[in-house]
Amino acid sequence: MTEGGETLRVACFGAGYFARFHYDAWRSLPQVRVVGACDLDLEKARATGFSAFDSLDTMLKMARPDILDIITPPETHLAAIRSALAQGVRAIVCQKPFCSSLAEAKEAADLAEAAGIPLVVHENFRFQPWYRTIKQALDEELIGDVLQLTFRLRTGDGQGPQAYLDRQPYFQKMPKLLIHETGVHWIDTFRYLLGEPEAVYADLRKLNPVIEGEDAGYFIFDYPNGARALFDGNRLLDHAAENCRTTLGEALVEGTAGTLSLFGDGSVRLRHFGACEETVLLAAGNWQGFGGDCVKNLICHVVDGIIDAKPLENQARDYLKVIAIEEAIYESDRQGKKIREFASA
Repeated sequence: MTEGGETLRVACFGAGYFARFHYDAWRSLPQVRVVGACDLDLEKARATGFSAFDSLDTMLKMARPDILDIITPPETHLAAIRSALAQGVRAIVCQKPFCSSLAEAKEAADLAEAAGIPLVVHENFRFQPWYRTIKQALDEELIGDVLQLTFRLRTGDGQGPQAYLDRQPYFQKMPKLLIHETGVHWIDTFRYLLGEPEAVYADLRKLNPVIEGEDAGYFIFDYPNGARALFDGNRLLDHAAENCRTTLGEALVEGTAGTLSLFGDGSVRLRHFGACEETVLLAAGNWQGFGGDCVKNLICHVVDGIIDAKPLENQARDYLKVIAIEEAIYESDRQGKKIREFASA
């Protein structure tokens, strides 16, 4: 609860496919009250069950939210952030991809900092329970010195002329798909687990001719201590899972004293070096929300940060590094060489 016993007032901008996970998370929290849903398609806003608007400025003025959650495409982000700051919100959450360019993202971060308002990018994969478990294991040095981190993205939804049309049809028209829309999650997750890379090499390609962007490829991060992180993505292939969208793939984190394995059911297991048996660190769970309830986990993190003044992860200034690394990945693919200098964030 906030000071004086009041709850945080939350308004959401956007009511598309993924927005439902946001609305479900917000409505489940006793510390908040959703006071508005806005979408250019008013019927979509009404379908959320909350007070509906088709104008963001009108919603901000009438609903007077403490928090604005932006769940719209990147080209709308900067203007929405400006509007929210002008109306005096206490915090802003904004979906990824964040803004339309690094320059826009920098401007958004500058505006929020000048106003003294937290601007958190809704990059939720680091809040998936399996990555929190892996991070804790690394902090406790359960596998010694990390030498290799590998994630194999295998969504299994990218084959044929109907690829993506049943859920996110705009994927077919995105000029950048695998990295900009999906792989960006692991740019941030790799940073969360291993820190800042010093170089990147990428090799990207398009396998399905009906789409515009890339749907397969690799990027490799170099770290100063000699460790490497490999993202191996292919949206046409699947992995062993009842639901390929739980983890979207499988991971190994290998160190001098053992290996951590992430499986498609969300479980994490530890095998000590030289051993065959494994210890379960995180069992597969019956998670109700997307990706191990990572949307709710991030939203809870934001609420706790505002109410209890706790440090917030994924603030816009720090997230600029993710965007700069993404640009370096595409530049590496264009040049066919390793990139050691990232755009200034």
